Order: sequence, then C-alpha cells, then structure tokens
Amino acid sequence: MIATAERSTTPRRIVFPFTAVIGQEDMKLALILNVIDPRIGGVMIMGDRGTGKSTTIRALADLLPEIEVVADDPFSRAPSDPDIQRERGTDTLPTSAKKVPMIDLPLGATEDRVCGTIDIEKALSEGVKAFEPGLLAKANRGILYVDEVNLLDDHLVDVLLDSAASGWNTVEREGISIRHPAQFVLVGSGNPEEGELRPQLLDRFGMHAEIRTVRDPELRVQIVEQRSDFDQDPQSYLEKFAEPQTALQKRITDAQARLAEVTIEHDFRIKISQVCSELDVDGLRGDIVTNRAAKALAAYEGRTEVTLDDIRTVIVMCLRHRLRKDPLESIDSGYKVEKVFSQVFGVALEDEDAATNGRQPVGAR
Repeated sequence: MIATAERSTTPRRIVFPFTAVIGQEDMKLALILNVIDPRIGGVMIMGDRGTGKSTTIRALADLLPEIEVVADDPFSRAPSDPDIQRERGTDTLPTSAKKVPMIDLPLGATEDRVCGTIDIEKALSEGVKAFEPGLLAKANRGILYVDEVNLLDDHLVDVLLDSAASGWNTVEREGISIRHPAQFVLVGSGNPEEGELRPQLLDRFGMHAEIRTVRDPELRVQIVEQRSDFDQDPQSYLEKFAEPQTALQKRITDAQARLAEVTIEHDFRIKISQVCSELDVDGLRGDIVTNRAAKALAAYEGRTEVTLDDIRTVIVMCLRHRLRKDPLESIDSGYKVEKVFSQVFGVALEDEDAATNGRQPVGAR
C-alpha cells in the first residue's frame, strides 16, 4: 500500500524540445535506445564543437515522463523498492512525482563530490552513518552527463563506469562503508581533437555515436532559425512541438513495456558474434551490447522480433569504438564494421561514402 502522492512543485526549466533537433540521427537514436534499455551501458558522443550534443541530451531528459519516488529519499527510489521498504519497516510510504534526474558532472569535480562523503566525526560520536550524497546518488534512475569526458581524470571515469555497470556506489572511509543504488544512463561527450579516451575506458561505453557539423547551407539556416524562434518565445515554441513530444514520449514508454517480449533468432546471435570475432573485438561486451541495442530498436519500432535491419542500424555504433586502432590505417572504423557485417550476413555493402561519414541528417523529425 502506498500513501497519497504529492506532485513536485519545483519550477521546470525550459528546455529545447527533443523532436525539434534537426539531424544527428545516430546520436538521437543511441540516446533513445539507452533510455529504453539502460543495460546497454550508456553512450559516448564524439564530434565537433557546437553540434548540439548538450542541447540534445538535456532535451531527451526533459522529454521523459515523470517518475514516482519516495518523497524524502535522497536516492529517488521507487516506493516499490524492497530496500527502502525494509529500511522504513513499512510499504506505506509518502510519494511524489518528479522529472527524471539529469545531472551534469563538472570537469573539476572531486571524488568526494561524485561519490559522496561520510561524516567520520558524527559517525564516531553519535554512532550513526552520516552520509552526504554525491552526484551518483542524485543521478539514480536518471541520466548522468559528462561533457568533455575525454578530459576527465581516468580514475573518476573508472568510478562512473563501475557504478553505471553495477548499479551501485560504495563509499568507504575509515572502516565505515555506505552502499547506495546508482542506476543511471551514463552519457559522455567530447571533441576527439582534444584527446581520446583510453581504449579500456572507451570499451566500457555501450554505444558510440560520431557527429559532424551539418554542411548543407539550407539545413544550417533552418537550425539557426529554429534556435532563434525558441530563444525569442520559448513557451510558444514548446506548444508548437507539444504533440510530437507527447507522441515520442508514449513511443518510448511503450517500447520499455514491450522490451521483455522481444526475441532475436539464434542464427542472428551467432552472426553478431561472428562479426565481433572477425573484427578481433576484445571481450564479449560488443556481442552483448549489439544484442541489447537491436532488441531495444525492435521494441522502439513496435515489434517483438529483431530483424536484419535492426542489427544493421545499431552494429556500427556498438562496435566502432571497440576496434583496435592502427595509426597507419586510413579506413574509417565504421566502414570496417559495415564491411564485415555485409560479408557475414550476406547483404550488399552500403555506399562507402555513406558508411564512412555516418548517417547524415536529412531534415527535422
């Protein structure tokens, strides 16, 4: 039994609508698939400056429906969570509705700020575990966004990836240990000109989207005009996109509900692993993520069975960043994945320029 829910009265920040973002289809799709199935493992978005990475990520978080949380819980846990019911000794808990958390992790953040701190003095004097939650606690059941993740300290990246993979964060100080849920979609972005992530860390991100500056003058003008219209009258602009926003929100929630029913043929699973093997991908993360992403895409498209096109759509984003880099090789890693995929699955190879440059925008969704 659950107590009467209270709706959050926190004023909403006005955010550019997700359905108004023009182009960058790979990035948008990767983000949506990770929201449908957070077990995919997050997204690494690499591309030019000023291509709308931060705008798109914040727009997705704003698009998602409100979640039900225990009113006074610092970890935004659901009232049905057995852990908090056990802690409180009851299943009748005060609840409230809040937007999906969207947490920005600044580059200068310390480990204590990220993981949280334990007040040792209070713990020793009063015998209680005095814990000050960090950014990982605030991001639980939400999205944790790290801009310029390639410039973040490797140790902090390790902490983020470990928490994202396990769904838990553990803080230990002077023999005192605190463990709390930290289930979030990790999204990192960066400019490859400013440095690359170590391959061991890059491999931990589920998907990798490469985005480039739009070159079509007509689309560039359209993007500038849209942003100008939004800045001049945000409320009217949001009303203009209210219907497509609601439709996409429903499509995502329907996909989340349908995901458990989606199946993938054994032959497809064998061929996905064959692609990973022939590309010499280390470990099994590539196999697992490709299967999960293909299932999420099938659910998003309203189906319960994965098709060849589902696999073809996601496999480059799932494997591109896992290939061993040869500095003397001029072939784009995305094209290499496409080539091996076409050989293993026995389908025609896409146009080389299209495979190399990624799926370029064709207009607003």
